[in-house]
Amino acid sequence: MSLQPQNAIPDDIEALKAALVATQTHVALIEGELATARAKNSDDDALIAHLKLMIAKLQRDRFGPRSERTARLLDQMELQLEELEATATEDELAAEKAAAKTANVTAFTRKKPSRRPFPDHLPRERVVVPGPTSCACCGGTRLSKLGEDITETLEVVPRTWKVIQTVREKFTCRDCESIGQAPAPFHVIPRGWAGPSLLAMIMFEKFGQHQPLNRQAERYAREGVELSLSTLADQVGACCTVLDPLFKRLEALTFAATRLHGDDTTVPVLAKGKTHTGRLWTYVRDDRPFGGEAPPSAVFYYSRDRKGEHPQEHLANYVGILQADAYGGYGHLYEGNRSPGPIKEAACWAHARRKFFELADIASAAKRKAAGKSDVTLAPLALEAVLRIDALFDIERDINGKSADDRRNVRQKLSAPLVADLETWMRDQRARLSRHSDVAGAMDYMLKRWAAFARFLDDGRICLTNNAAERALRGIALGRKSWLFCGSDRGGHRAATMYSLIVTAKMNDIDPQAWLADVLARIAEHPFQRIDELLPWNWKSSNTPTKQAA
Repeated sequence: MSLQPQNAIPDDIEALKAALVATQTHVALIEGELATARAKNSDDDALIAHLKLMIAKLQRDRFGPRSERTARLLDQMELQLEELEATATEDELAAEKAAAKTANVTAFTRKKPSRRPFPDHLPRERVVVPGPTSCACCGGTRLSKLGEDITETLEVVPRTWKVIQTVREKFTCRDCESIGQAPAPFHVIPRGWAGPSLLAMIMFEKFGQHQPLNRQAERYAREGVELSLSTLADQVGACCTVLDPLFKRLEALTFAATRLHGDDTTVPVLAKGKTHTGRLWTYVRDDRPFGGEAPPSAVFYYSRDRKGEHPQEHLANYVGILQADAYGGYGHLYEGNRSPGPIKEAACWAHARRKFFELADIASAAKRKAAGKSDVTLAPLALEAVLRIDALFDIERDINGKSADDRRNVRQKLSAPLVADLETWMRDQRARLSRHSDVAGAMDYMLKRWAAFARFLDDGRICLTNNAAERALRGIALGRKSWLFCGSDRGGHRAATMYSLIVTAKMNDIDPQAWLADVLARIAEHPFQRIDELLPWNWKSSNTPTKQAA
């Protein structure tokens, strides 16, 4: 008698069906367990990345950033967390589908942090699901309401357009037969057709969100409103003209500061068959680091090139402290015989530190070496300089926001010895280096301007960096990829005006679009003597709008 193999395939059809069902059940069980394990693993990876990010942020807040790599590393960690969270959610849903195919596997559910409630100012729309009319247990109809459960879902309503008809009725006098009619209301633009909210949206989209008019026109057309590019351009030019008095007032208040931050950036300008490289200059008033009461503001100017005559024209009547980089065009402003008086130069330690940091950035050097670069070097002296400068920044973080006198006292006690040691060390090391050395060039940058770098020790109003001006220019640098270039020199001047207003609104925690809409609605009939009421910081106190992150 021959023995049949244990895993032999039966010949009976019913047995084959039973075996197939058992195999499918077993496969579903394995797939469910595998999907659950994959979901758990993805959730663990996301949790680990989240905890690492929290630790890095806490360490940065506790001990301060030790290098410029810190910000880049945090950005990379946040991007990694974003990808891992999305992957974990996908795997969780896949595990639920796999678990639904078998009763032997429990679906995996991620533990998510409790969600914050939706803001109270959002309108609520109640959608009541009809309750049962009879008892599902006994079939009785004598039901009494016990309570209700509410599930909130955040939703967005697409933008709606409307036409406002302003009707002015005419009346005739039966005594004298004269005709009377209410005067026409003021409009933002003479013979204009666009309301203030629409104009504010067009202006903010173009200059605040960096959306060119042609893209706006395409989006409006998809929403059923045909607005040509030339029509939108007319509104931009008219709004800049209407808002020019506000810009002039903002300019006067900004240059009334005793200390300014100055910087510039490139901006492509369209020309025949090519583009020119123009410049956008900014001057920022920000007294918050030393507890000043004046509100922060920023003024922008446009120029076709980067000649020194432009900042000299901008600051022709200014006397005070200018914090800026070592651009040679500022040189005439610091001369002692300048009229109406010399401007005191305050150098930026962040610019100086960056020159050393580039020579001590281990991560950057490793990338260049991996890419096959042969000129990869790391300078121990540059690393030492970075550590010495970071010690000054640690002191500054503790005195930020304090009065100018308090800042000066702390600097005289703690920072002055460090600055003196840094100068002595740097001059000693510089004497040993070749003039062709990159580290020598970074040291010369500071030593040639040492008086400007050390000026912060004697004046508590001076900041250690020029970051306030760089932050004001950040939006322009990001927007260049969207709008590519300015259409003309006049377009550059219009952009400078609007950037001044929008950046100032953001610096004062004001929603720029809401502020522009209200200003455009009021400015036509607003007395010129009371134009200060329309400035962002005054508008904030009288209207208390909802704050929006800049």
